[in-house]
Amino acid sequence: MNEGVQRPAAAAAVLARLIERAGSVVALTGAGISVPSGIPDFRSPGTGLWAKVNPMEVAHIDAFRRDPVRFWSFYGQRFQTLEDKQPNGAHAALVELERVGLLDAVITQNIDRLHARAGTQNLVEVHGSISHSSCLVCGLRYELGDVRARLSEDGEGVPRCDCGQPLKPDVVLFGELLPVAAFAQAEALAAGAGLMLCIGSSLEVYPVAGLPETTLAGGGRIAILTQGPTPFDRRAAVRMGGDVVEELEAVLTELALPSPTAPAPPPGP
Repeated sequence: MNEGVQRPAAAAAVLARLIERAGSVVALTGAGISVPSGIPDFRSPGTGLWAKVNPMEVAHIDAFRRDPVRFWSFYGQRFQTLEDKQPNGAHAALVELERVGLLDAVITQNIDRLHARAGTQNLVEVHGSISHSSCLVCGLRYELGDVRARLSEDGEGVPRCDCGQPLKPDVVLFGELLPVAAFAQAEALAAGAGLMLCIGSSLEVYPVAGLPETTLAGGGRIAILTQGPTPFDRRAAVRMGGDVVEELEAVLTELALPSPTAPAPPPGP
C-alpha cells in the first residue's frame, strides 16, 4: 500500500522492475498526458477546459440536438486548438514500451489522436476520436479534413452532412454511453493486466475509472502517474505526481531503453 507520492528516482526504479516482471502491462491515459503538448486538461482550477465553460451546455448530447450552432461554436474552437498539437515524450515513451514488448495496449480517454500520431499500435479509444464525425440521421461518416471544410463553408458554422443534417463528432458526449465494443476490449485488457499504468487521469470519470479496480480485482497492480489526487492513490504500488514526460523517460532509462526524443543506437554487426 502506498502512503503518498514517492521520490521520482526511487519510484522510476520500482516501476521499471514492475514492468519487467508483469505478465501483461496496460496503460490507461487521461487528459494529463496531453498537457505537455499544449492541450489543457478538463478540471484544473483556472486552466481546465471546464473552468471556462459549462460542459452540460456545450458538450452534452442534448445540447447538440437542441442547439447545434452553439455546440459547434465550442467544438469548432476545440478542433482548431487540437489541429497543430503534436505528441510529446510521454506518448513516445509508451510507443517505445510497446515496441520492445513491455506494453500490451493503451486505453485512452482522450479524443485528441495523439497516441495514434505517436505510433501506438494497440490503441483503445474509449471516448471516441475527433478523427471523424457522423450524421445521426443517415449514418454517413466524414473524415476530419472534410468536417473542417464543411464547418468553414457553412454560414452558421455547423458542418453538415450531404443530407443537410448537422454532423456530430464521433466522441462520447455527456449523456451518451461508451462504445460497447471499445469498452468491452478495455475491460478485457484491464482484467488480464498484471500491471496497469494510470497516466494523467484523475480516475473520477466512470465507467472508465472502474478499470483500475478491475485490474486489482484480478490480482494485478496499478501505478499512478498523474498530478493531483485520485481515489486509488493508497492502493497504488507506485505513485508519481511530477512531470509525466520526465517520469516516463526516467522509467525508460531504468529499463535501459533509448530516450524516444533521441535517435536509437545503430544496430550491431
